[in-house]
Amino acid sequence: MRYTLLTLSVLLLSSSFSAQAKMYKWVDENGQMHFGDKIPQKYLVKAHDELDENGNEVAHKKAEKTAQEKAEAKRLEEQRKQALLEEEKKKKLDRVLLDAYDSEHDLIVARDSRLDAVTTQIQLSEAIIRQSNEKIKSMEQQVAEIKASGRKVPANLNKSIEIEKQQVASQTRVMMSHKKRRDEISEKYDGYIVRYREARAN
Repeated sequence: MRYTLLTLSVLLLSSSFSAQAKMYKWVDENGQMHFGDKIPQKYLVKAHDELDENGNEVAHKKAEKTAQEKAEAKRLEEQRKQALLEEEKKKKLDRVLLDAYDSEHDLIVARDSRLDAVTTQIQLSEAIIRQSNEKIKSMEQQVAEIKASGRKVPANLNKSIEIEKQQVASQTRVMMSHKKRRDEISEKYDGYIVRYREARAN
């Protein structure tokens, strides 16, 4: 049974309205407020209030979230958890840095040591590539001279050229990998230095 706002006071004062009775208040899709002892099924998922015998609100039921609202709430919760996780990681890193290094200078020395090792590997790859390219250039010149003389190019010469080209390709990949590693070390230790300064300041 539903009642309009105008009849609410009559219902509340009625002798048939016992202390055990419950009343509810809800708003329909047109913004019209309703009162009754039972809420229509379609409004149970909407926001509504439970009233006592004096018409005072004793409980409030929030509207159930839509699928989109639930998805957004889940996304925000995951975002919050990720932020807490990142903060905890930072705290752990701060403790590790403070325990492992006595000063910022020690951090810089550690970084430069690792960078020097990677730079050496890069230089080695560059030297191998340079040597292979020189061999290729020399052998290709031999091939051109042999062809110019009308002779047949030895199969082993062409094979040697192919081997050196494969060497160049392989060492180029190795060199690029070392350069990527070098950049990662620089970025990581630059971050370490910033965190170390903040940790020491705190």
